[in-house]
Amino acid sequence: MHAVHLVAKPLLMPLLAAYAAARGGPRLLVAALLCGWGGDVLLMPDADAAFLAGMGCFAAGHVCYLVLFGRARASLAAGAGYAVALVVFLVLLWPDLPGGLRAPLTCYSLLLTAVAWRSGALGRRAGAGGALFLLSDALIATGVAEWPRLPGHDFWVMLTYAAAQYLLTVGVLAGRGAPHRVKG
Repeated sequence: MHAVHLVAKPLLMPLLAAYAAARGGPRLLVAALLCGWGGDVLLMPDADAAFLAGMGCFAAGHVCYLVLFGRARASLAAGAGYAVALVVFLVLLWPDLPGGLRAPLTCYSLLLTAVAWRSGALGRRAGAGGALFLLSDALIATGVAEWPRLPGHDFWVMLTYAAAQYLLTVGVLAGRGAPHRVKG
């Protein structure tokens, strides 16, 4: 199973980026997916420096998503719900996080939560993708804090992450009128 993971993980996002590009997706979507690929590759080794670099790649991808979502109106109620969930999660997680990861993880969590909230403005698929991305990274964060893990923890992280990126991609493509070329 480990060999499948080593091969599949670095291939998923380039394949999804190629799919998005072939469908005339915006450049920012392709860039977000390729930033995810960079994060995937950097997170493969188990080291703090690699973790921070991978988180940086994902953060760059989240900035791409936020710019891509533009000024589309997102639900204020959903935003309030995401804000409460973020605060509760960080308060619970904080004491168990390594000191050097607290600030970067908090900043990253704010960015990711903004993406989860704003993705809903593009429709249900993109909104579900944003929520799954948040769930996937919450599972990773609980592992960093050394909380008890679900059986098959890595499987659930990859499943929610891959589904998140796919749903964000198809949500953006549907919302942007693909297959016609869209500037981004």
